Amino acid sequence: MTLSPNVRTMKIWFYILPLLFVLNACSSDGENPLDDNFVDEKPVELLYNDAADALDARDYTTSFNLFNEVERQHPYSQWATKAQLMAAYSAYENEDYIESIIALDRFMRLHPGNRDMDYALYLKALNYYDQISDVGRDQDMTMQAKDTFEGLLRAHPNSQYARDARLKLDLTLDHLAGKEMSVGRYYLVRNQFHAAIKRFQNVIEDYQTTTHVPEALHRLVEAYLSLGIRGEATRVAAVLGYNYPGSEWYEDTYKLLDESQREALLDDRGFIDKTIESLFRPE
Repeated sequence: MTLSPNVRTMKIWFYILPLLFVLNACSSDGENPLDDNFVDEKPVELLYNDAADALDARDYTTSFNLFNEVERQHPYSQWATKAQLMAAYSAYENEDYIESIIALDRFMRLHPGNRDMDYALYLKALNYYDQISDVGRDQDMTMQAKDTFEGLLRAHPNSQYARDARLKLDLTLDHLAGKEMSVGRYYLVRNQFHAAIKRFQNVIEDYQTTTHVPEALHRLVEAYLSLGIRGEATRVAAVLGYNYPGSEWYEDTYKLLDESQREALLDDRGFIDKTIESLFRPE
């Protein structure tokens, strides 16, 4: 039997009306049952305090949402700008690095002269720093951390975060140098000497303050000797011996040299320039 239009309409309303009553009751309490993230309108101080309480409780998802609500509900209050930073911090603590970086980029774009700009840069660098992987993997995050720490130190050299930024920058540089060394050793054991030399030179030139330089110099000597370039091997060995005389790498290098090369190292007349920079200047 086919239902008439009137009967069909009555059946539809029979099912819809109870749902409308439920929705109306919920909306009368200020809640939207279809929105799990719905937050009641509140005075800005109460809303900010709720967000801070959630952060103290390490409920980072809630604190992130509530700090964003501070800005949404009270965009022109003095709390809104601070809430943007705190939302980014909540995302960072939640290891939601992409969300944190997006929030920080937005903060820096909207408030370029804000007094907390140094903290925003520091927190952005930490987002990259915490994602650094071992030297066997891609080092994009390490480079991003390096660039952001350097940007912070250039713009805010006297920031309260500068000391820790310098320490972490040194670690990122050491990590990048370690990556170059790993690739250089890979080429060296496969007798791809020119490719290996390029990597070791990168370490010596770009990462002079890292712990990898003595080994890089030793590996250069190995590569030059393998290619039969004795003069260059002697010159690099002299640089290694002068700058790192007590290094185990210099001891290993010394064993590789023949008698005439060793005599050249011990010659006090200084006919070999023993500075690191000499390796990159034409003779």
